[in-house]
Amino acid sequence: MGSNILVIGATGYVGNYIVDASVKAGHPTFALVRDANPSDPAKSQLIGSFKNLGVTVLVGDLNDHQSLVNAIKQVDVVISTVGRDLVLDQHKIIAAIQEAGNVTRFFPSEFGNDPDHVHAVDPAKTAYANKAIIRRAIEAAGIPYTFVASMFFARHVLPNLAQPGAKAPPRDKAVIFGDGIPKAVINTEEDVATYTIKAADDPRTLNKVLYIKPAQNIYSFNELVSLWEKKIGQTLERIYMPEEVAIKKIAGAPAPLNMKLSLGHSGFIKGDHTNFEIDPAVGVEASELYPEFKYTTVDEFLNQFV
Repeated sequence: MGSNILVIGATGYVGNYIVDASVKAGHPTFALVRDANPSDPAKSQLIGSFKNLGVTVLVGDLNDHQSLVNAIKQVDVVISTVGRDLVLDQHKIIAAIQEAGNVTRFFPSEFGNDPDHVHAVDPAKTAYANKAIIRRAIEAAGIPYTFVASMFFARHVLPNLAQPGAKAPPRDKAVIFGDGIPKAVINTEEDVATYTIKAADDPRTLNKVLYIKPAQNIYSFNELVSLWEKKIGQTLERIYMPEEVAIKKIAGAPAPLNMKLSLGHSGFIKGDHTNFEIDPAVGVEASELYPEFKYTTVDEFLNQFV
């Protein structure tokens, strides 16, 4: 049995994967929710599934300091998976961790690019800047941490091969960001959660960035299209979108499409997943730390769409 783990934002997109991975790894797992009996049927069902897994469901709120302190005092590790709009509200989690005084590791809500290595445009630029603000606050508070840089989530990119607005991967033509040469990293949500939980009690990840960059999940846009062509036995027409066109599209797009496009610009045009070497004083790479774990490859994940 490992550390007691609290997930804040447990019913969100990333949170439920983290809860599941924590339970599977045998950790006593706690989920902080605003309402134990929400009117939203999907959330209600999710909370019910947590309880069935043996998760301790705690009621609390980022705006209720005492509820945060009470929850944190019951655990060792705190993993925040709050959404982008609540990233700066994690100052409240930091304050509660400081008051509780018992936390052995804090994972703030990141789960994307390394915010200290980005060349993004807005709205992604502001989102990363906010995550960097939280990093600096954690470091200044002296809270033991791990920052997870998981790059692209597979389900955000692969079901439509990063074709904006498409519901399935292309069969005739593919729009490619930039020149298609910079390499991006694409990981399944389950694997990101598993690596995160593995890191929770690992001294090698203490006060480090955990980069999830397994060799078989690193692809340029051109390579991704070539892999798909091989699977479907067809050659696609490739339409290249120059950076200046991409930037105009981002500026003119409504939310949340502008965020998706700006993340694509950062990953596939600027190469922000792979345009720097990991400094061993700052970070470690997950698949090297845990070679025994069989991660899902991009190649394997794409098979379901053929």
